[in-house]
Amino acid sequence: MSGEYAGLVAAVTGGGDGIGRAIAEELVARGARVAALDLDPSRVAAPVLGVTCDVTDRASVDAAVATVVERLGGLDVLVNNAGISAVGTVEELSDEDWHRVLDVNVVGMARASAAAMPHLRRSAHAAIVNLCSIGALNGLPQRVLYNASKGAVLSLTYAMATDHVAEGIRVNCVSPGTVHTGFVDRMLARFPDPVKEKAALDARQATGRMVTPQEVADAVAYLASPRSGSTTGTALEVDGGVTHLRPRVVQQTQEV
Repeated sequence: MSGEYAGLVAAVTGGGDGIGRAIAEELVARGARVAALDLDPSRVAAPVLGVTCDVTDRASVDAAVATVVERLGGLDVLVNNAGISAVGTVEELSDEDWHRVLDVNVVGMARASAAAMPHLRRSAHAAIVNLCSIGALNGLPQRVLYNASKGAVLSLTYAMATDHVAEGIRVNCVSPGTVHTGFVDRMLARFPDPVKEKAALDARQATGRMVTPQEVADAVAYLASPRSGSTTGTALEVDGGVTHLRPRVVQQTQEV
């Protein structure tokens, strides 16, 4: 293997599809041996190793990490990508919704990270990258539960980075804008006017389009790279300018 990740092993939760799949493939392209931890590993294609994992079950997470270490020879990088969404206001969401999303999006990251820690301590290039969201810092309509979970991920990232910096384990997160995945396409198909809804999602970014999975994968690969040894406790926004830009919309007139 060649590339900046040569000799390193990475595990990506939720790596069977969408953003997680793009991350796994990018890390492979940069020289890593990669395992995708997923509820349905049948979707994972070689050279990525598919491993069954339910991030809501600690025994399943522990077994999945142990499999990665046994099959690939160790663990240097963990990407906590597995996550789910929920639509609705605080009045519309049930207690079950809250427990389910927080269990996957927040506690699931803690479970995976805890299982990985003993192995990361043995690595000279240990890194964890959490998938956060612009929802952590921006009020998105009808995403109160998802936003709350990602706000917790942002705080979790900073706290973990503090706890483990002295052990040589770097912890960062990526905060994407709306990413155009198959999940988004399936969601759009449920609206009366999918074209109009897609245009609204594109317009949310100052760049005028949704973020691509590859752009998120590139950001994750940068943060987890041995070349980024001085980067820890950082949230990298890949959001098309949502968080900080407020561009003026100029009406163009046609001269007669």
